[in-house]
Amino acid sequence: MAIATGVKAPDFTLKSKNDEGLADITLSDNFGKTATVLLFFPLAFTSVCEEELCSIRDSLADYEGLDAQVYGISVDSPFAQEAFAKANGFNFPLLSDFNKDVSAAYDVLFEDLLGFKGVSKRSAVVVSKDGDVVYSESSDDPKQLPNFDALKAALAG
Repeated sequence: MAIATGVKAPDFTLKSKNDEGLADITLSDNFGKTATVLLFFPLAFTSVCEEELCSIRDSLADYEGLDAQVYGISVDSPFAQEAFAKANGFNFPLLSDFNKDVSAAYDVLFEDLLGFKGVSKRSAVVVSKDGDVVYSESSDDPKQLPNFDALKAALAG
């Protein structure tokens, strides 16, 4: 189902890993500054997730032009995410929802996907500068990519 539009986005702090080490990323740090695109994806190093995030990598300038910060979120460890990001040259942070709290708060957590319990659904959420959810989509089909045009339209307002 995913979180409803028109509600305040649940705030969170998640870990991201890069060459400098682990860093805390807090959603509300963007409030009043920039919109935020949250892209929940099932698992690093899977073909559809790679396709989705490479598409974002290749069009990141479009999102930046719409004054948006993009984050990829999965239940993978920050260390696996760092390797995934390096292997694909991702130019935006991947955030580890290892404890599954954020995926649950945004109502995008599979109870069971191919025998794996607690994996993020492929979902996209746009959070306005004011911290409101202005766009939300989620799919029970992990092979279905988000509607990137609709994401950009929501950002354009």
